[in-house]
Amino acid sequence: MMRLGEAAGYRRVLLQQDFDRFARLSHDDNPIHCDPAFAAKSHFGATVAHGMMLYSCISKGLAELIPGPGAVQLEQSLMFPNATYTRETITIGLTVEGETDGVLEIATLVTRPGGEAVTTATGRCRVVPAGRSAPAVPAISPAEEPGDAELYGLQPGMTASAQRAFTAADLDEYGDLTGDRNPIYREDAEARARGYAGRLVPPPLLAGMFSDLLGTRLPGRGTGWMKQVLRYPGPAYPGETLTASVTITRLRADKELVNLDTRVVAGEDRVVCAGEALVLVRNLEDKGPKSF
Repeated sequence: MMRLGEAAGYRRVLLQQDFDRFARLSHDDNPIHCDPAFAAKSHFGATVAHGMMLYSCISKGLAELIPGPGAVQLEQSLMFPNATYTRETITIGLTVEGETDGVLEIATLVTRPGGEAVTTATGRCRVVPAGRSAPAVPAISPAEEPGDAELYGLQPGMTASAQRAFTAADLDEYGDLTGDRNPIYREDAEARARGYAGRLVPPPLLAGMFSDLLGTRLPGRGTGWMKQVLRYPGPAYPGETLTASVTITRLRADKELVNLDTRVVAGEDRVVCAGEALVLVRNLEDKGPKSF
């Protein structure tokens, strides 16, 4: 088992072509990631990385560094306090903060250069190393909090959904683009050895279904991801029909923020990813009336 305080990391440079490839893979062509002219007029000033592209870099670290090949992710929280731009050397860091019943609690951090290192993604994850059984993971129940009744045509209760079945080619492209070559995402035999029916859809691809909805439909193009909590109550497999949905739970007009319930269901009702999102709609392309 890993030692408390054990740390590891690696570096990577992301290019615009990486943003574009991730957009094609996730279907999220939000212009803040893919349209330099649009992004230049936003408060970012240039195109920025998808939050789930950064998550995939963290996932690569979990598969290669701590805890290593065959690791199963149970939960990941992420905050994006600053943007990640092209051609900057980002550093991905993992630190073991605790262990409970064989489940590691790991701090995750992505930084870019600055006067001091600038944090672009920070969070925590719960991971089961190879050789350990994964415990049950409860789904997140949507929180009901008071907020505003309307913001840029958005209202609480609005929802959007999309269906998709990931192919083996999608999983291969994910591994090639991100470098995340966890064997349980690549080989049926390795996944079966962990008790699954076959290779699994990587968590950043499941969460990427939210990225698509948030960045292109609800709230819409120009949306910026601020925070995401993710839990994985069950496995998702290539070839099965997955339905992703996002539902507005709270609006904060003074800060231009929107809270949403996010989830992915396999088949009729098997939840494979559930969580909560916080997004910024300052750069929203369409700030008019909407209907869903």
